[in-house]
Amino acid sequence: QVQLVESGGGLVQTGGSLRLSCAASGRTFTSYPMAWFRQAPGKEREFVAAIKGSITDYADSVKGRFTISRDNAKNTFYLQMNMLAPEDTAVYYCAVRQNVLSGLSRVLSGYAYWGQGTQVTVSS
Repeated sequence: QVQLVESGGGLVQTGGSLRLSCAASGRTFTSYPMAWFRQAPGKEREFVAAIKGSITDYADSVKGRFTISRDNAKNTFYLQMNMLAPEDTAVYYCAVRQNVLSGLSRVLSGYAYWGQGTQVTVSS
Protein backbone atom coordinates (compact mmCIF):
# COMPACT_ATOMS: atom_id res chain seq x y z
CA GLN A 1 0.00 0.00 0.00
CA VAL A 2 1.41 3.33 -1.08
CA GLN A 3 1.70 5.99 1.58
CA LEU A 4 2.97 9.54 1.39
CA VAL A 5 3.68 11.32 4.65
CA GLU A 6 4.45 15.03 4.74
CA SER A 7 6.32 16.76 7.52
CA GLY A 8 8.09 20.04 8.20
CA GLY A 9 5.19 22.43 8.30
CA GLY A 10 4.74 25.00 11.02
CA LEU A 11 4.49 28.67 11.92
CA VAL A 12 7.08 31.07 10.53
CA GLN A 13 7.41 34.82 10.20
CA THR A 14 7.36 36.67 6.91
CA GLY A 15 10.69 36.27 5.18
CA GLY A 16 11.45 33.01 6.94
CA SER A 17 12.08 29.54 5.56
CA LEU A 18 10.71 26.05 5.94
CA ARG A 19 11.60 22.72 4.40
CA LEU A 20 8.80 20.26 3.77
CA SER A 21 9.47 16.56 3.36
CA CYS A 22 7.37 13.86 1.75
CA ALA A 23 8.37 10.32 2.63
CA ALA A 24 7.00 7.61 0.39
CA SER A 25 6.50 3.97 1.27
CA GLY A 26 4.95 0.97 -0.38
CA ARG A 27 6.65 1.60 -3.69
CA THR A 28 9.93 3.04 -4.93
CA PHE A 29 9.20 6.29 -6.76
CA THR A 30 12.66 6.93 -8.13
CA SER A 31 11.57 7.97 -11.63
CA TYR A 32 7.98 8.96 -11.01
CA PRO A 33 6.75 12.52 -11.47
CA MET A 34 6.09 14.05 -8.06
CA ALA A 35 4.58 17.35 -7.06
CA TRP A 36 3.56 19.70 -4.29
CA PHE A 37 0.18 21.39 -4.17
CA ARG A 38 -1.32 23.71 -1.59
CA GLN A 39 -4.76 24.75 -0.44
CA ALA A 40 -5.46 27.96 1.40
CA PRO A 41 -8.67 28.42 3.42
CA GLY A 42 -11.63 28.99 1.14
CA LYS A 43 -9.59 28.39 -2.00
CA GLU A 44 -9.08 25.53 -4.39
CA ARG A 45 -6.02 23.34 -4.23
CA GLU A 46 -3.33 24.74 -6.49
CA PHE A 47 -0.13 23.55 -8.08
CA VAL A 48 3.14 24.63 -6.47
CA ALA A 49 6.00 22.62 -7.97
CA ALA A 50 6.79 19.33 -9.69
CA ILE A 51 9.83 17.23 -10.43
CA LYS A 52 10.81 14.29 -12.60
CA GLY A 53 14.46 13.39 -12.76
CA SER A 54 16.27 16.68 -13.20
CA ILE A 55 13.29 18.47 -14.73
CA THR A 56 11.33 20.83 -12.51
CA ASP A 57 8.33 23.08 -12.90
CA TYR A 58 7.13 25.87 -10.62
CA ALA A 59 4.08 28.01 -10.28
CA ASP A 60 4.87 31.63 -11.05
CA SER A 61 3.93 32.64 -7.52
CA VAL A 62 6.77 30.59 -5.99
CA LYS A 63 9.41 30.67 -8.72
CA GLY A 64 12.71 31.90 -7.34
CA ARG A 65 11.64 31.32 -3.73
CA PHE A 66 10.81 27.60 -3.58
CA THR A 67 12.94 24.64 -4.65
CA ILE A 68 11.71 21.10 -5.18
CA SER A 69 14.16 18.24 -4.88
CA ARG A 70 14.29 14.52 -4.19
CA ASP A 71 16.48 11.96 -2.49
CA ASN A 72 15.95 8.70 -4.33
CA ALA A 73 17.93 6.72 -1.79
CA LYS A 74 15.42 7.76 0.87
CA ASN A 75 12.37 7.64 -1.42
CA THR A 76 11.67 11.16 -0.18
CA PHE A 77 11.17 14.48 -1.83
CA TYR A 78 11.32 17.99 -0.49
CA LEU A 79 10.11 21.52 -0.89
CA GLN A 80 12.50 24.18 0.34
CA MET A 81 10.55 27.38 0.88
CA ASN A 82 12.39 30.67 1.31
CA MET A 83 11.22 34.27 1.59
CA LEU A 84 7.85 33.10 2.82
CA ALA A 85 4.93 35.50 2.73
CA PRO A 86 1.47 35.44 4.35
CA GLU A 87 -0.06 34.44 1.02
CA ASP A 88 1.93 31.20 1.22
CA THR A 89 -0.20 30.14 4.20
CA ALA A 90 -1.92 26.89 3.27
CA VAL A 91 -2.02 23.17 3.77
CA TYR A 92 0.69 21.67 1.57
CA TYR A 93 0.22 18.28 -0.06
CA CYS A 94 2.65 16.02 -1.86
CA ALA A 95 1.47 13.87 -4.71
CA VAL A 96 2.83 11.22 -7.08
CA ARG A 97 1.64 10.21 -10.52
CA GLN A 98 0.44 6.67 -11.20
CA ASN A 99 2.59 6.00 -14.24
CA VAL A 100 6.37 6.28 -14.21
CA LEU A 101 6.31 7.19 -17.91
CA SER A 102 4.08 10.21 -17.36
CA GLY A 103 5.46 13.69 -17.62
CA LEU A 104 5.11 16.60 -15.23
CA SER A 105 1.61 17.85 -14.64
CA ARG A 106 0.02 20.84 -12.92
CA VAL A 107 -3.38 19.18 -12.81
CA LEU A 108 -4.68 17.61 -9.59
CA SER A 109 -6.37 14.75 -11.40
CA GLY A 110 -3.04 13.75 -12.88
CA TYR A 111 -1.85 12.48 -9.52
CA ALA A 112 -2.92 9.16 -8.05
CA TYR A 113 -1.28 9.24 -4.63
CA TRP A 114 -1.59 12.00 -2.06
CA GLY A 115 -0.29 12.73 1.39
CA GLN A 116 -2.46 13.95 4.26
CA GLY A 117 -1.07 17.48 4.14
CA THR A 118 1.00 19.66 6.43
CA GLN A 119 0.01 23.13 7.60
CA VAL A 120 2.23 26.09 6.80
CA THR A 121 1.35 29.38 8.45
CA VAL A 122 3.24 32.58 7.70
CA SER A 123 2.65 35.44 10.08
CA SER A 124 2.95 39.06 9.01
